[in-house]
Amino acid sequence: MNSLLENVEKFGLTKMANYLQSDPDKHMPIVINWLEKFDLKHIHTNSFQAFRNFLERKDNWYDLMHMVYSDIDPSIRKTFFVNFFVNGGVVGGQRQSELREKHKCNIPWAILMDPTSACNLRCKGCWAADYNHALNLSIETMDSIIKQGKEFGVYTYILSGGEPLVRKKDVIQLCKKHSDSTFMAFTNATLIDEEFAEEILQVKNFIPIVSIEGFEKETDMRRGEGTFNKIVTAMDIMRKKKILFGFSTCYHKYNTDVIGSEEYIDFTIEKGCKFGWFFTYIPVGMDAIPDLIATPEQREYMYRKIREYRKTKPLFTLDFWNDGDYSNGCIAGGRKYLHINANGDIEPCAFIHYADSNIKDKTLLEALKSPLFMEYHKGQPFNKNMYRPCPLLDNPEKLQEMVHRSNAKSTDMGNPEDVDHLVSKTINPAQKWAQKADKLWQQREVKNKKNS
Repeated sequence: MNSLLENVEKFGLTKMANYLQSDPDKHMPIVINWLEKFDLKHIHTNSFQAFRNFLERKDNWYDLMHMVYSDIDPSIRKTFFVNFFVNGGVVGGQRQSELREKHKCNIPWAILMDPTSACNLRCKGCWAADYNHALNLSIETMDSIIKQGKEFGVYTYILSGGEPLVRKKDVIQLCKKHSDSTFMAFTNATLIDEEFAEEILQVKNFIPIVSIEGFEKETDMRRGEGTFNKIVTAMDIMRKKKILFGFSTCYHKYNTDVIGSEEYIDFTIEKGCKFGWFFTYIPVGMDAIPDLIATPEQREYMYRKIREYRKTKPLFTLDFWNDGDYSNGCIAGGRKYLHINANGDIEPCAFIHYADSNIKDKTLLEALKSPLFMEYHKGQPFNKNMYRPCPLLDNPEKLQEMVHRSNAKSTDMGNPEDVDHLVSKTINPAQKWAQKADKLWQQREVKNKKNS
């Protein structure tokens, strides 16, 4: 439950949202100073300094801030500031830190869950295409997950699947009931129309993350003919209505040159995206396609291009496999997030389909203290080289050991995959990437020493 101090903090910080509604150049520095005073454990010190730096430089990040003010509906903008930064960041962050110390286990910042395993597409290389489409988390179960999460200070909930918008009505109902939280959804966007866009405007706390694989050729190759044009239509609707949204892209062997191109990045910005999340292909599932795994050269290419665009483009980007130096390694296993699939299995990661707990039988806290999650807690980071953060793609022997020691089981009920079979597909790519990643890490270390 919220303490008196937390309620006082929320009240004061929420008042800042009104202060920020106009003249960001004048008010943003003042608000950053206020936020810093509430950050009693200094959890966000580096973030506050980064904000100050871009305000002073008036660079691409400065441009992004102004685009958020000009392009996003004011009520959505205010709700996002309160829910994401105040509730989920400052207030929630302090509670998470306290509970980590108390329980001696990982406490997440966000919870990823699948309302359904059903999907209206069948994308190549996607494990959801082979799932039992009849699996669903009841709205009562999802509500319970959110209530438990908020006890931990978790105010960010990310929906995946399957296609989460197959259950539009339930998603909107959860957004309304938990109006103090931010809801995001990985979506193929083909179910976003004018009517649903209006519902997003009404709830104000739902942020679509549109899955797109490049331009028409690359997207339709994986997602089916005509998908790209439907995505573009959905983006145009959301941009017109001033909805906050971003994109999610999976780069693989056959689309990396497009995904890393300036033309593609400019396209997403032009279409109204304010952020982009980059993933690399992971061969999860018995019918996965190992040939889609990006080569070491392609992964390094994405590493360099995304960091280049962070200095030049008004777009907030995350590269989940190459940003380990910012996150201090793997963020899964409850360290920053966990995943609950449509059957209720509590997995350490959306790409790690093994579990020893189910939300129908255990509380979130019990799952975080389970053998599998404690293996993550004890093992993180999995490598001293933060450009090799993942226990599957970069350190497959680590995942193999953790699953065997915890006696976790495959959560794919239709076609269970033994962990030894899974990691056999990533051992060779991991060894090849290690050679490049170690050179990149050494270069980083030398640069840091020169600058210190």
